[in-house]
Amino acid sequence: MTVYEQRREEIREQVQTIFEECKQRYGAKKICAVLADRGIRTSSKYVAELMREMDLQCIGRNAKREYQKQVNRRGRPNVLKQQFDVSEPNRVWVSDITYFKVKDKYYYTCAIIDLFSRKVIAHGISLKNSTYLVTSTFKKAFESRMPPEGFMFHSDQGVQYTSHTFQKLLRMNKVVQSFSKTGSPNDNAVAEAFFSSMKKEELYRTNFKSEREFRAAVDEYIHFYNTERPHAGLAYRTPDKIEAQYQAQQEQVG
Repeated sequence: MTVYEQRREEIREQVQTIFEECKQRYGAKKICAVLADRGIRTSSKYVAELMREMDLQCIGRNAKREYQKQVNRRGRPNVLKQQFDVSEPNRVWVSDITYFKVKDKYYYTCAIIDLFSRKVIAHGISLKNSTYLVTSTFKKAFESRMPPEGFMFHSDQGVQYTSHTFQKLLRMNKVVQSFSKTGSPNDNAVAEAFFSSMKKEELYRTNFKSEREFRAAVDEYIHFYNTERPHAGLAYRTPDKIEAQYQAQQEQVG
C-alpha cells in the first residue's frame, strides 16, 4: 500500500467514525471541520468524494420521507428459515460479527460464509463495529465470487446489517436480504458455529502480543478452516473440496 493509499484509508475511517458519531447529520463541510479539529487537514471536496465512494448520505430535506418509509415498512423477514442445506454455491451467504480482546483493545471480525460449502469467502477486521466493516467485507466477497442476481444474504438484525447504507448496497446488487428473528441465534447457526470453532480452536489458545499477531492468526485459521479442516456437516470433507467436486461435476455436465 502506498503512502497516498494509506492516508486515504485513514481519512476514510475517520469520515466513517464522524458520520456515525453525528448520527448521519453532517455533510462533507461539517465533517471536514471536525477533521480539522482533530488535526487532519483536508478539503470538503475530498471528503465529499470519499462520502460518495462510501455511499454516506447525510440526513437532509428527505428526512421526513425517509422516516415515513421506515415507519410504514414491513418487518424484516426471515427468508432463510434455517434451511441450511443448499444445492449450489453463491445461492445463500450468511454473515455475522464477533469481537475479541487483544491487550486493551477489542477487535471486531466480520465473516461471510457460503452455505453450500460452508466456506468463509471473505472476512474483515476492525477496531470499529461499523457499517463500513460489513459493507467492505461484502464487497470483497462479491468481487471474488461474482454471484448471480437474486441470491440471498442472511444475518442477524444488528444495526450494521439493517443500516440504510448496507441495505442500499444489497438492493443495488439485487440481493435478497434475510434476517434472523430477534433472540433466535439458531437462525444463523452456521455463522455462529464458525466463530465458536475459531475461538476454541485458535484464539483462546493464544496470548496475542499485537494486532498484527491477531490478524495473522485469523487469516491462518480461516485458510485452515477452508482447506484442511474436515466439516461434520459436509460428511467430513473440507469446504474447498466440496467446491472443487461441484466444479468438476459441472465441467462433466458441460
